[in-house]
Amino acid sequence: MFLINELISLLAANMILTRALGTSTLFIASGSRKNLVATASVITLFTTCGSAAAYLINYLSGGKYSNFILLFYTLAVGIIYIILLALFYLFFRQGFDKVRKYIHLSAFNCAVMGTLFTISESSSNSAEGMSLGDFLFYGFESGAGFVLAALILSAAFGRLNSSRVPSSFRGFPAMLVYLGIISMAVYSLK
Repeated sequence: MFLINELISLLAANMILTRALGTSTLFIASGSRKNLVATASVITLFTTCGSAAAYLINYLSGGKYSNFILLFYTLAVGIIYIILLALFYLFFRQGFDKVRKYIHLSAFNCAVMGTLFTISESSSNSAEGMSLGDFLFYGFESGAGFVLAALILSAAFGRLNSSRVPSSFRGFPAMLVYLGIISMAVYSLK
């Protein structure tokens, strides 16, 4: 029962569906299972590492530099981006060209930056604040929510791009309507 409750809360709190963060990347990823798995994995890595960086930034700044928080978060994601590229280049050279595009696509995705701002806002609204573990869990949960949203979207990708859908509505417009309907259903679970 606990696992089912956690899954429902994961879906209900999914920022991808309820706030439409990362939808353009989600549409690209849902076109192919290979792209879906790789993109979702890298975005989960970025949201988790970025959440740890957000905790460190919030801890070190102490709220004094709230006007520069966007700059700090962007720099943190940029540093994570460079580190990931360097690590993959050093240790996985044979697969680097295949993985590089997913790192580029995922690094400055609005799902990653949205996760950092949302968790920072949640932390500032919390009376006792949030621990590093809370930040990491929230980041991982956001990435896992992206995976689930991508799976839901990929289930309808073929039908929404079929010849039965009017050509002016086919593709991106149909996907946005579908995403809106799914997000309302998920949001009602809260």
